[in-house]
Amino acid sequence: MHCPFCGAHDTKVIDSRLVAEGDQVRRRRECLACQERFTTFETAELVLPRVIKQDGRRQPFDEDKLRAGFQRALEKRPVSVEQIEAAIGHIKHRLRATGEREVKAMTVGEMVMRELKQLDEVAYIRFASVYRRFQDLNQFREEIERLSRREQDDSDA
Repeated sequence: MHCPFCGAHDTKVIDSRLVAEGDQVRRRRECLACQERFTTFETAELVLPRVIKQDGRRQPFDEDKLRAGFQRALEKRPVSVEQIEAAIGHIKHRLRATGEREVKAMTVGEMVMRELKQLDEVAYIRFASVYRRFQDLNQFREEIERLSRREQDDSDA
């Protein structure tokens, strides 16, 4: 690690601690040349797969686009920012866990719908209507009935 004060190459670690719920390491360092101290933060670089769009284009995974989709679907719904961030975290974790270098956009969309279904059914229907391109009221009705049947099945079990 180069010293940010004098640019020397030799620094030593004085102290290391886990921060950010164990997702980062905070290191206190000292420059061996000028004796100045500074702090660095270390995080794992986890690469998310590229997204293959329906037209075949490949794009880097865009967390901001994912967040915007959640926010649009959840507009004026009683879901906290923390819940949205947790859902985004679940999706990113599942994408990394695939071990794939590329994933179809449809796979990401299905993950979003799964998370929305758990967070808020109205938001789920909003998103599904756009994502699955509902053409008429019957498609809305069928999806709502499917949700209702599932809730009944879950309560009967």
